[in-house]
Amino acid sequence: MINILVVDDHILIRKGIVLLLESYPDLHIVGEAGDGESAILLANREKPDVVLMDISIPNGLDGFTATQEILKQVERVKVILLTMHNEEVYIQKAVQIGAHGYLLKSSQGGELYEAITAVMKGKRHYHVGLPPEQLEKIFQSTGKAEPSILSVREKEVVRFTILGFTNKEIATKLQISVKTVENHKANIMQKLQLKNKSELIQYGLKNNYLDLHS
Repeated sequence: MINILVVDDHILIRKGIVLLLESYPDLHIVGEAGDGESAILLANREKPDVVLMDISIPNGLDGFTATQEILKQVERVKVILLTMHNEEVYIQKAVQIGAHGYLLKSSQGGELYEAITAVMKGKRHYHVGLPPEQLEKIFQSTGKAEPSILSVREKEVVRFTILGFTNKEIATKLQISVKTVENHKANIMQKLQLKNKSELIQYGLKNNYLDLHS
């Protein structure tokens, strides 16, 4: 029996995953969590074999940070990241923090079961749509973070941008105006000489801005 912890802030999605996994006789759901902090507490209490972790959790710790803590605190646990993000920078971050698997939410149910059984056998399961040679380069790369010229508040704006929040949502999180968020983003792009949001996300992931706690 493989014990599973499911982490996703969207209740309907989480319940759908649970319902799907319960159809497999060798899988057992030991808990559900809607945020990173609860996921860490449940992982320590229930000691699951596998944690299915959403990346973009809006409240508290994001999925990457929660994964790092769970891998650090829970012995022999495997973590599979479930996400809608198929960009290479997210995959690089997943590899960097030691996630055992990476699966898109658009995958078929059978692929999720395949990922769970694969990581339990000690294999990595990254189903990301990249050519095998490109994925292997990611596994072999170890990039180093560069010194940052951004302020603490600007780093927070970058972090929430990576997680997919809108300017309005960032403003609410940081208790500032939408105009201030827009100004921060403009200053960030100018300081870093970046051209678009994709380059900003890549910079933030490379420099570990997701490790910031909100």
